[in-house]
Amino acid sequence: MRMHPTLTCLVLAAILVPLAGCAPVVVGGAAATGIVLQDRRTAGTIIDDEAVELKAAARIAKDPELHNGHVSVTSFNGIVLLSGQAPTEEAKARATEIVRRIPKVRRVYNELAVAAPNSMMVRTSDTLLTAKVKTRLFKVKGPGLEKFSPLRVKVVTENGTVYLMGLVRHREADAATEAARRIKGVQRVVRLFEYLD
Repeated sequence: MRMHPTLTCLVLAAILVPLAGCAPVVVGGAAATGIVLQDRRTAGTIIDDEAVELKAAARIAKDPELHNGHVSVTSFNGIVLLSGQAPTEEAKARATEIVRRIPKVRRVYNELAVAAPNSMMVRTSDTLLTAKVKTRLFKVKGPGLEKFSPLRVKVVTENGTVYLMGLVRHREADAATEAARRIKGVQRVVRLFEYLD
């Protein structure tokens, strides 16, 4: 069930008004409000996704089997992507079980590689690729894409593989995928979208 836009604004105002004494927070809050209004998830779902990410990261960090790995958790509309590296197949499976137990998780995509954690150089390269993909998404245009917003696509990069998540139409998914594929350094693109059509 989607929250009415007026109700969404009231919820955000209730959160932001107590912070009005701090100009940088208000400016950041205004930017966040713009992002929330572009998002097809409800405000409650956005909050749930943030909570899932925090809970999953905390539980994985405490787990002795996953202590020597590098696991990133991304949640979008209750769908969770696990990316990074796990020390063993057992640890990889354990990560899925940990995340499945968290309330509001509807599905888990475990894309963990069984390997030693990537170097800082590889992680930096992945961060740069993510930024390039996000920037390229702002240039997506074409028939049927007049209402496309790149803010509706979550981009995660791990070891040159770009994962795309979001609530999109098939035409939007195809355009976003093609934009990501054209970036130098992208090894492959994995679509984890939910479709509205």
